[in-house]
Amino acid sequence: MTYAQADMASAVPANRLLRLLAASDYLRIEPHLEFLDLPQAMQLSGPDDIDEYCYFPTSGIGSTILVSRKGTQSETCLFGFEGMSPASALLGSDRNPNRVIMQVAGQGVRISRPKLYEIVQGSDTMRRLFFRWAHVVSTQISFTALANANHTIDQRLARWILMCHDRADGDEIKLTHEFLSIMLSVRRPSVTTALHELEGMRFIYSHRGTVIVRNRQALEGFAGDAYGGSEKEYLRLLGPLVRGSVSARAVGL
Repeated sequence: MTYAQADMASAVPANRLLRLLAASDYLRIEPHLEFLDLPQAMQLSGPDDIDEYCYFPTSGIGSTILVSRKGTQSETCLFGFEGMSPASALLGSDRNPNRVIMQVAGQGVRISRPKLYEIVQGSDTMRRLFFRWAHVVSTQISFTALANANHTIDQRLARWILMCHDRADGDEIKLTHEFLSIMLSVRRPSVTTALHELEGMRFIYSHRGTVIVRNRQALEGFAGDAYGGSEKEYLRLLGPLVRGSVSARAVGL
């Protein structure tokens, strides 16, 4: 099935980066895509391991975590249907210092990292698209550092829930306290306290590894400028961070 013939509701175009590809670019990459499930806690990339594959989720949420020499961990960015990982592969690197895992189970496709790099190098339009994504990832990492340095745990948790909500299929997100403590680089009791604070303000409902967003608008107001910076950059370069039809022409590629 060619790109032009594909049902736009099918699995592959559900990934927004793949949807943004020009038809000719998609035809080059399509034969090398492998469908797979992405269960929770699946490791997509290990610290300084050679990356065999690049992953394009169609659902679920992946997390990029920096691991120190002593084993401490802190999330630097997350991604879902709007992107791919590892972005370092697009820049010619065969490894990176991060651990990339699925924090929320989903599905997607993968492609050999060397093959993707080869295809990208042969297309100016594909290279522009994927370099824009690499820039957005870099921007998200910068805003994560800013949030960690200047905002309270409650605001950082609000930001993180909003970012997950952007990539979720609905208002319910499967998140454990263990994952949350890693994502926010705080102890689990601090996560529990922060969740109770957001619950008390009726922004969310939290129960047994599940967070339900109750009032998105109020949650954004509480997060303040901890949220929205990298989302604005995604909008500028790649269009709205929403599911649905989109074209490369619409974002000026």
